[in-house]
Amino acid sequence: MPGLDPAVAAPNRYTAAALERHKKEGLELAIKARWIALALIAVFLIFLNPGAEVIYYHAILGLLALNGWFIRKVGRVGQSRGELALIFIDLLIMTTGMVVPNPFATDHMPLAMQYRLDNFLYFFVILAAGTLAYSWRTVIAIGMWTGAMWAAALGLAWWLSEPDPTLTAAVSAALADQPRLAEFLDPNSFQVPLRVQEIVVFVIVAVTLAFSARRFSRLLISNAALERERANLSRYFSPNVVEELSHNDDPLKQVRKQDIAVLFVDIVDFTRFASGRDPHDVIEILRGFHARMEDAVFRHNGTLDKYLGDGLMATFGTPLAGRHDATDALDCARMMIRTMDEWNDERRRRGEEEIYAGIGIHYGPAVLGDIGANRLEFAVIGNTVNISSRLEALTRDHDCRLVMSDDLRNQVIRESGEDHAGLRGFIRLEAQRIRGIDAPITIWKLPDGAGGPA
Repeated sequence: MPGLDPAVAAPNRYTAAALERHKKEGLELAIKARWIALALIAVFLIFLNPGAEVIYYHAILGLLALNGWFIRKVGRVGQSRGELALIFIDLLIMTTGMVVPNPFATDHMPLAMQYRLDNFLYFFVILAAGTLAYSWRTVIAIGMWTGAMWAAALGLAWWLSEPDPTLTAAVSAALADQPRLAEFLDPNSFQVPLRVQEIVVFVIVAVTLAFSARRFSRLLISNAALERERANLSRYFSPNVVEELSHNDDPLKQVRKQDIAVLFVDIVDFTRFASGRDPHDVIEILRGFHARMEDAVFRHNGTLDKYLGDGLMATFGTPLAGRHDATDALDCARMMIRTMDEWNDERRRRGEEEIYAGIGIHYGPAVLGDIGANRLEFAVIGNTVNISSRLEALTRDHDCRLVMSDDLRNQVIRESGEDHAGLRGFIRLEAQRIRGIDAPITIWKLPDGAGGPA
């Protein structure tokens, strides 16, 4: 914006985008408001000046409308000398139109009477419209330029005018017993104190509106920062969770224990796959893998907890518990399998090596909250995380794509019933020893080739 406060203009793309968007919206509003106001004034002037003299005023309104169109064309964020010049022309057109005698007028009144018609009020229309699109410094400039032009026009009119003494004498004679009233109604008097009052009031209003515009700019920058934080949240949480977080005060800082579902997914034998390949190709493959897995997590209301090299950890029920957290985790895992199959179909067609991933999911209690001192991080801690990681590793031992715990299966049944499509195709394995777990547990494996329901 013209004259944007450097302290306000934070140098980041979110702020720049927000300023650009609001500038365009504000400028459109300002020009539309100008055109509507000018149209109303044009109709109003017909009643005030029913004769041919209204043509002159309509011509001035037409010039202002046209100048508004030019302002809309050149207006942009940042310093715009063209825009400032057109605003200056706006004020010059208005001042000239108000002071110069109307060539179509049939009766020629003293020039001083031009200032007695309160046409100065129309400057407030330009000022009000300007606050919708311009920076606070530009609004102040409008106030200062208007005051300077009006004062200069007053000085020139006073210097060049030719008073009609007979009019002054007639008023003085009619109001001989009221000299102050006669002085006030003198057609040759410019009433300089009143003109100064107009200028002072206008500048005060302009400065007040300028500081209001400056405050709005600061709020806009603050809002841009909030949008940036929201964008950062969306990198880790699903859209509905981001929406929920945006309406809560510090929900991540509340340390608590709750039941959640945890999912680990990891590319099988990735070390062998990556050996001998170009590092850039390896990174591109990881990006493609992570993007597909991340999409599955977010589509099922999950939270991306962290990337783990060639894998990732996701949680369901964090930071806020849902009614179908275990079901979401299971459905997410089966979507991941289908997604990998589709990706491998594409890779086969291109003659590239296929990629497979192992997935482990478990449901149980975990501790949630911020950890760290200076740099806080939302963490999920507990045996549930460890078990889920161990289940993912078991996919190699059992030659399958997905292993889930009996606890997760039971929770899915409680949430969605035994007929839930995601439960189909699993094989029950009892008394399985899990590293780091004292007692054996029951697990369910999904054989290779049972990708899951569509």
